[in-house]
Parts: sequence; C-alpha cells; structure tokens
Amino acid sequence: MTTITINNITKAFGKTYALKDVSLTLESDRIYGLLGRNGAGKTTLINVITNKIFATTGEVLIDDENAVENDLLQSRICCMTEKTVHPRGMKVKHGFRWAQKFNPSFDMEYAAELAEKFELDTSMKIHSLSSGFTSVFKLILTLASGVPILIFDEPVLGLDAANRELFYRLLIEYYSEHPKTIIISTHLIDEVAEILEYVIIIRQGEIVLNQPVEKVLQHAYSVSGDSAGVDEYSRGKNVIHEESIGKFKAVTIYQERNSGDEELIRKLGLDTGSARLQELFINLTDSPKELN
Repeated sequence: MTTITINNITKAFGKTYALKDVSLTLESDRIYGLLGRNGAGKTTLINVITNKIFATTGEVLIDDENAVENDLLQSRICCMTEKTVHPRGMKVKHGFRWAQKFNPSFDMEYAAELAEKFELDTSMKIHSLSSGFTSVFKLILTLASGVPILIFDEPVLGLDAANRELFYRLLIEYYSEHPKTIIISTHLIDEVAEILEYVIIIRQGEIVLNQPVEKVLQHAYSVSGDSAGVDEYSRGKNVIHEESIGKFKAVTIYQERNSGDEELIRKLGLDTGSARLQELFINLTDSPKELN
C-alpha cells in the first residue's frame, strides 16, 4: 500500500512557472492517466516526484514521509522515461542484470518472459536497438522492477500497433495479479482509455481535472440540432466546446445532468450523444474553466 501526496508544488524556471501550486493525492493500487498537451507540466511533475528536479516550493510525500532526497522512498518508484542511461556497449541481458544489481526486487524471470513475448533479442546491444525495441526494453525494466510505484512517461513511443496492444494487455494482467500505483503519461488517449481508472488533466502547470474516468465520461455529453434550440438548452450550462454550420449547432457539455434535461432535449427536438475520452481531452485542455 503506497500513497503519493503532492502538496502545493510550484516549480519555476526563472520567470516561467512549469507547475503552479499543484496538489494531488495518488492512492495505492490504482491506474492514473496524467494527460496534458506539450509543455503543460506533465514531465516536470514526474521529475519532481522522482527527485530528478526539485520543486521551488511545496512537498512530495510517500506514505506521509518526505520523498525529497530520500533514497529509501525513491527506491520504491520505477520511472520509464524517453532517456536511455545505459552504457553504449551494454547488451540487453546485461541491462537486466544491472537492474537486478541495483534493485533486489527486480524479477529476472519475468523480464525474460516479457522479452520473449515482445520478441526482444537480449543479446543485442541496447544502443543498437530500434526506437521501438528501445521502448520495449525500458517497458520491461519497469514492469519487472517489482516496486510499488510504476510511472510510464510516453511508454509506447516507436512501438507498432501490435506491441502497443501487447503492452496494454500485459500491464493489465500484471496489475490484476500485483496491484500497484501506476501513472501513465501519454498523448494516445483513446488507446489507454479502457485501462485508466482515474484521469488527471494538467493545463499550463495547473490541475484542472482529477476524477475517476467513469465519472468524467458520465458528466460529458454532446447536444446538437437547431442553433436556437441548442442555445436555449445550453444556457447556463458548462459548455466546453461548440461548433456551428449554418443553423446547425453542436456543443459539448461537462456537468451532471439535471432531472429535467432529457425532457427539455425532447421538447426542443435535439440529439444527444456521448463523448470519447480523446475528444474530452482536447476540449478540456482548451477550456478556460476549472473542471474539478
């Protein structure tokens, strides 16, 4: 059982604020999606959690202990990033041994099993791998780490569709047998939508949404039809996107429906539909409103 608590984290680079008073609690044994556009602050937040950089103000706690410069607590986190830090001449199989040397909980047997499933040649030098197999190598290091907190920052870069699907399936299988606190930062929202339990959206360094995926999808819906009718229905509601073509208008609304909404929609002759998580991501990151 491992909980990450982020209290009022701000990170400034000179006069530029990458994170602005961010507070979050990431409970154990859940899969979180950390979503945001390029430059939103996702990687900065991950780097603060993992001590790669230090916050300007605020604190990160792991199970109520300060995680800053705390090697014991940091050893409970395995973070996959875009960077490859292994020596140029090191082979994949030696990379696994290196991981086990520095992390006694590393599961060598599971790593070998994953390498076989991904068809990764462990006799190859790490720096000779394609971008896709480099990602596979780092995915295996993270999945086989055996630690209670796994962080994946853009985990499927370079992977083909088959290996992306294999990763998602293996992650769910592993999570089902060995519950962890898992954070996935990615742009491929539709691909991970079905495995995420919570979604966190960060925009310009601020958290604008932190909700269970089920609740997010329940609260978001589209309404379309005659412009006048759509305007009447959506008046006073939390509209996060709208578009018009002639007298036709469609809006996306993010809020819980009222008891009389369905009757009003029928009365106005409007159509409704659900929104995909990818569409919501685009609209929510554009919306100037606080969405929690």
